[in-house]
Order: sequence, then structure tokens, then C-alpha cells
Amino acid sequence: MKKYLFCLLVGLSFALITSAQITKATLQASGLTCALCAKAVYSNLTSLPFVDNVDTDLNASAFVIIFKEGTDVDLDALSQKVQDAGFSIASLSVSAHVNPVKIEVDKHISIGQKVFHFLNASSQDVPMDINFRLVDQAFVSAKEFKKFMTMTRMQCIKTGRAESCCSSHGIKESTRIFHAII
Repeated sequence: MKKYLFCLLVGLSFALITSAQITKATLQASGLTCALCAKAVYSNLTSLPFVDNVDTDLNASAFVIIFKEGTDVDLDALSQKVQDAGFSIASLSVSAHVNPVKIEVDKHISIGQKVFHFLNASSQDVPMDINFRLVDQAFVSAKEFKKFMTMTRMQCIKTGRAESCCSSHGIKESTRIFHAII
């Protein structure tokens, strides 16, 4: 009986961990000047295996990206695909379905297989869904990145990788850390 209960608990824990997933992103590209530029970015984004659908808003130079359910979303690949088209990301907002969690300033949260470091979050409980903006170097302008760097003393913001400062959060050094604001 104890083995059965243990297996059930392990299975439920695994189901809860894997249910946290990034579901959607709104990407604003900088430097788009025409429909052909937008088409190049659109084509690159839709070529990613974890992307289900991309809607384009030419007036805002924005792309709403829906991700395939149950897939690992590679946020760095989104940035690379925009760069491959000859542009950069001005803003990347992310929506995720998470297990209920408490977010605080400088807290590291795992969503799916990614680790996010929240820079400005007042202490709050997030029940199931969360929207936030990525503020790493690849997802904002250089000027904005300098501003966001002042929001924490943790060194991981400089490299985008876990540093010794993150080990107190139980994160292995060199793990990719995404920095976010709410």
C-alpha cells in the first residue's frame, strides 16, 4: 500500500511540474519598414518546431506567437530567428500557465524547463496564469537593458547564466536564467 501511495504521489508531482508551460508570446520587432520585412520575420518564426501559430500586426510591428502544447519553448531561438531575418527584438511579453506560486523580487521560478528571475515583482501569489516581459539583452534595447540591470544586485543578469548568487535558490551554476518584470 505504501508503494502504491508513493508511486501516486510521484506521478502527481511529475504531472504538476510538467503542466507549467509557456503558452503564448507577443514579440515586437524593431527595424521593420515594410510588409516584406515582416514576412521574413514571420517565416523564420513559423519555422520553429514549437510554434503552433503566428499572427502579425503590421501597424505595431508585432507578432503574437502561440506555442504548441506540451513542447519546450526555446526563447533564445525566437530571438535568433528575428536576428537571422536582419532585425532585433524591441519587446517580448510572455504568457504562461503555471502551478500556483508566490513571486517576489529576485526570486527564481521554474516554468516548464526554464528558470525566470523576477526583478520587480511585489510579493504576490500567482494562481494559474501569469504574464510578464523578458528584459534580457536579447529581448530589449541596449538602453533599456542598462536600466533593468540596476534592478538587482545579482550577477546573473549580466550573463543570463546562473552565477554563485543563484545557488542559494537551488539552481546549478551556468543554468540559463531569463530575467523578467511583471
